[in-house]
Amino acid sequence: MTTTRHVAVLIGSLRKGSFNKKLAEALIKLSPEGLRYESIEIGHLPLYNQDLDSEGDAPAGWTTFREKVKGFDAVLFVTPEYNRSVPGVLKNALDVGSRPYGKSVWNAKPAAVVSSTPGAMGGFGANHHLRQSLVFLNMPTLQQPEAYIGHAANLVSDDGTIANEGTREFLRGFMKAFAAWIEVTIKL
Repeated sequence: MTTTRHVAVLIGSLRKGSFNKKLAEALIKLSPEGLRYESIEIGHLPLYNQDLDSEGDAPAGWTTFREKVKGFDAVLFVTPEYNRSVPGVLKNALDVGSRPYGKSVWNAKPAAVVSSTPGAMGGFGANHHLRQSLVFLNMPTLQQPEAYIGHAANLVSDDGTIANEGTREFLRGFMKAFAAWIEVTIKL
């Protein structure tokens, strides 16, 4: 009997027409069986302020987010690059989930990072900055293959599939590697 793994999807872009949101949806379609995905909204989270946790007055949005993330087996991050780094909304979600100290909802959850941009570099800076945070958060992160997706503006067709066959097959392989990574990591 195969165990279904529950994977949270965090998208670093809030834009209605987000390339990264479309890419995340396409990635889910390319994923092997045995994984169930759910996109987690992060745009509503108040900015992290430790005083609110220390005073026992954490915003309800933080509490709901933390409880929701706890229930997942793994996390897929799909993010654009803002100013050669991670979008503030995604960093805030990491901070909210990592607190209060010693109660991080991220601890030991397998992760994978896909970055994409309309330009040619594919979000290299964001991808690596995010990985730095994930190391500190003790999230074992898929090392290979790396996924930096450039020219994302026309990547996903109207029917939700990856328009370029080579890119589609690369991402199918990425998702297969992520599924295997989840299993290996959970068994550690």
